Amino acid sequence: MKKLINDPADVISDALHGFAAAHPELRVDFENRVVVRGDAPVRGKVGLVSGGGSGHEPLHGGFVGPGMLDAACAGEVFTSPVPDQMVAATRAVDGGAGVLHIVKNYTGDIMNFELAAELVAAEQGTEVVSVVVDDDVAVQDSLYTAGRRGVGATVLVEKIAGAAAEQGRPLAGVADVARKVNSSARSMGLALTSCTVPAAGRPTFDLPGDEMEVGIGIHGEPGRRRVPVAPAHEIAEMLVSPILTDLDFTGGDGVIAFVNGMGATPLIELYVMFHEVAQLLAKNGITVARSLVGPYITSLDMAGCSVTLLKADEELLRLWDAPVSTPALRRGV
Repeated sequence: MKKLINDPADVISDALHGFAAAHPELRVDFENRVVVRGDAPVRGKVGLVSGGGSGHEPLHGGFVGPGMLDAACAGEVFTSPVPDQMVAATRAVDGGAGVLHIVKNYTGDIMNFELAAELVAAEQGTEVVSVVVDDDVAVQDSLYTAGRRGVGATVLVEKIAGAAAEQGRPLAGVADVARKVNSSARSMGLALTSCTVPAAGRPTFDLPGDEMEVGIGIHGEPGRRRVPVAPAHEIAEMLVSPILTDLDFTGGDGVIAFVNGMGATPLIELYVMFHEVAQLLAKNGITVARSLVGPYITSLDMAGCSVTLLKADEELLRLWDAPVSTPALRRGV
């Protein structure tokens, strides 16, 4: 294992200290491993909290800041944060208008966020609403979930719901927008290589050099099938076709098309993939209204990519275009 780390047991703590040093505009609660917007809590504004296992950076801590999340909890690598972390995050961003929990559909995350919401409501009366993201068309159930996994659409939910909260919408309205994004988005991913969890020190799964895993989740969970490595245009077809089969993306104001890198795939290859995806969408009569290309929800050092499509209307596009200022996504400010 070749990694830029000290002791594998200290990876999360060391990374958070580096994050704090690089982004002094944010606050880092090292005891609870929570990243908080620097001016939180913002009085009268709905607070947005998300989190999950580490290893998916920049998700979630990289999306904390005006226009997106107010706080994010960092669990151990590929392990859910504990309820105490979520409670600390929720308290830190409660500005009196309630708090929205954005939760990827993984069993540990669901259970711990539910318990945290109950604790905060009981202890200080904070109104908490949770929205679960479950956009992955690859599986109906997995090793880690009941129902579909939450993957790339999480980034879009956090951006668009964050913009709605920044506008001063009430908690119910922000939650409605988050649910609308989730119900209108679908994702599919593939791996060219496994990732290596620092504490394990070896690849999570064995994948021969001439094969790829189609339909993986963000932890390297098994996908739909293992097939020989193929050219980019064939890979794009393998990812886009199941998405279009699952939801009608025609009509409306077009789609927000997101090609995401899994951690070890360079941008040049992601843009090759985006070119192929855009051509496939055009052939199917689907307009790309907005785009996002880059490593935004990763799986450590896994090579591969995922495609997420969001069927957008005028409201969602306006919120997508709204200013945002976070370490990983910044525009309009």
